[in-house]
Amino acid sequence: MTYHPKTTLPWLEPHQPFPPVEQALQDDTPWPGLLAAGGVLDADTLEQAYRQGIFPWYSDNQPILWWSTDPRMVLRPDNFRLHRSLRKTIQRFAASPQCEIRIDTQFADVMRACAGPRAHQSGTWITDDVLDAYTALHRRGLAHSVETWVDGTLVGGLYCVALGRAVYGESMFTRVPDASKIALAALVALSRTHGVEMIDCQQETAHLASLGASAIAREVFVESIAQAQQKPAMQWQFSARLWGILLQKIQQ
Repeated sequence: MTYHPKTTLPWLEPHQPFPPVEQALQDDTPWPGLLAAGGVLDADTLEQAYRQGIFPWYSDNQPILWWSTDPRMVLRPDNFRLHRSLRKTIQRFAASPQCEIRIDTQFADVMRACAGPRAHQSGTWITDDVLDAYTALHRRGLAHSVETWVDGTLVGGLYCVALGRAVYGESMFTRVPDASKIALAALVALSRTHGVEMIDCQQETAHLASLGASAIAREVFVESIAQAQQKPAMQWQFSARLWGILLQKIQQ
C-alpha cells in the first residue's frame, strides 16, 4: 500500500483491499472518518466496501474517497418518528388510487434526480461514474430504489444498498412536498416486516435526528451489519398492507 504524497492517507490501487476501518482519520484531523483514497469505483469494490462499513463520497475534482465515520448515524425502524402531519399525509397518500409506492422500477432515474441541484448546495457527488457503479450493483440485486409516484409521475424517492438484512441509505430527492419522506416511511415499513435492525444514514444531520436517527459507535455498527449480512435477502416488494403496519405501530 502506498500513500498520497500530500497526505498520510492510504492510496489504493484498483481492487486492493481496504485498510481496517479503525485506521480512518480521527476527530483531531480535518477529515474525520476518511479511510483511504484511490482505487476504482465498480460494483465489486462497492460491495466489498459496504460489507465492511465503508462508503464512497467525493466531488468531481477529487480522487475517489472512502469513508468509515465514527460515530455512525443510523435509523432504527422502531424509532422512526412519524410526526402527525406526515402521518396524515401518508394516510391520504395510501388512500388515493393515484398515489403509489414502486420498488426498483426507475433506479437510474432516481439516482439522477438525487444528483440534481439542491438549495444551499453546489455540485453533486453523484457523477456519471457513480451512477454507472451503483446501477451495476442494482443489476446484481444489491441496490434498490423506493419510489413515490403520483398520477403516473415520479415525484420523489430514495436509493439504498442492501446486503442480506443490512440496509444502507444513500440519497433522497423530492419534487413535491414530503415525497421523499413518504419514500423513507415506505422503506421503514418494508424494513420492519423483515426484521431489519437499522438503516445506515452515514453522517449525522439535524434532519435525520428529527426523524428518529441517532449515532452509534462504529464498532457497534460494523458488528451489527456483519450479522445482518448473514441473513436472507429482503423481498423488495411493497403493498398497501405495509402502510397499515407502519401506521399502527408508530404513535402519534
